[in-house]
Amino acid sequence: MIDNETLKNILEDNGVTLYDTELTEENDQKIFRIYITSKDKITLETCSIITKIISPIIDTNPPINGQYFLEVSSPGIERSLKKPSHFKNSIGELVKLKTIHAKKYIAKLLNATDANIIIEDKNKQTTIPYDEILKARTYIQW
Repeated sequence: MIDNETLKNILEDNGVTLYDTELTEENDQKIFRIYITSKDKITLETCSIITKIISPIIDTNPPINGQYFLEVSSPGIERSLKKPSHFKNSIGELVKLKTIHAKKYIAKLLNATDANIIIEDKNKQTTIPYDEILKARTYIQW
């Protein structure tokens, strides 16, 4: 099984950054998704090139037992925020959060540390520890 550190190094050697991985199932098919970012825009061509580079490596070190499909993708404009690094890289953006206390926020992310985030909603700052966040993503107000 390929570990995230090895995958991260391979991706960085090819000009992109590992954002996250996800193992999911859709239509009874297992999918291993690798989300990548870059200083430049992630295009379909970028994803195709990275897939061709990592596919043989992952084939010899599969992430799971059995059959699966490999997908390489951008995390998107409204990307999921799971790790402190995701929050740190999103400072200044709008985020949409749901906490364990059933509170929901759409607010500007002001700061992120290794322990918590600080958001601003209606000129009020709130500190939220990561362990209280159920779901978070960047948010685009249309």
